[in-house]
Amino acid sequence: MGMDSIIDRPSPNHDARPDGTTVDILLLHYTGMQSAEAALNRLADPDATVSAHYLIDEDGRCYRMVDEDRRAWHAGVASWQGATDINARSIGIELVNPGHQFGYRPFPDQQMERLAHLSKAILARHAIAASRVLAHSDVAPDRKEDPGELFDWERLALSGTGLWPSHTSAPAREMGLSEAMKLLSEIGYAASEDPVMNNSARSVLLAFQRRWLPSALTGALTPETKARIRDVHTEVIHS
Repeated sequence: MGMDSIIDRPSPNHDARPDGTTVDILLLHYTGMQSAEAALNRLADPDATVSAHYLIDEDGRCYRMVDEDRRAWHAGVASWQGATDINARSIGIELVNPGHQFGYRPFPDQQMERLAHLSKAILARHAIAASRVLAHSDVAPDRKEDPGELFDWERLALSGTGLWPSHTSAPAREMGLSEAMKLLSEIGYAASEDPVMNNSARSVLLAFQRRWLPSALTGALTPETKARIRDVHTEVIHS
């Protein structure tokens, strides 16, 4: 099956995008279910009230479930750079993977290649900045972990979709929690600038690490995390 062949598997779960809404986010998820078929069935179940625009199986097969001009229901309660109706302004891609609950595993080559190909086509149709190719965990850090720390964001960026800082600077000057949260907020995370290490701050730090520092999922403001926040902030502000 070639890279351009897409299997139609329509979901009834969608509605109109609000008038005047521009699609400016590409949001990546994992299915977190035990099989592709289970995920396809759920995303097309009217009682489930969830959907995505596309689903990519581990073997690279790609299913179109909702047309890009419609609002699919994939983000849930979420926010990025202060905007809260993420579904209205995004295209959602589900990647078949059992997820943290059922035996999380790396995303196979065929799946990653298909994602790179599909993403390029989506970016050609919509004005989505590299800094707005996001993880579900980025927009819902207190609820979601997907697509998770095994997802290869660097590989995707090298294929032309999304960002990956080209260098990692050494931990430089000190950075307090309040400054870290300010920079995370400027990147887009729903980060409180209240300088208290609470569950909300830990969730945001962990979501950041899952996306940008997958080797160190501490939820703590480590020297390595501070340096990485600065790198990503620089990259996002200049992208």
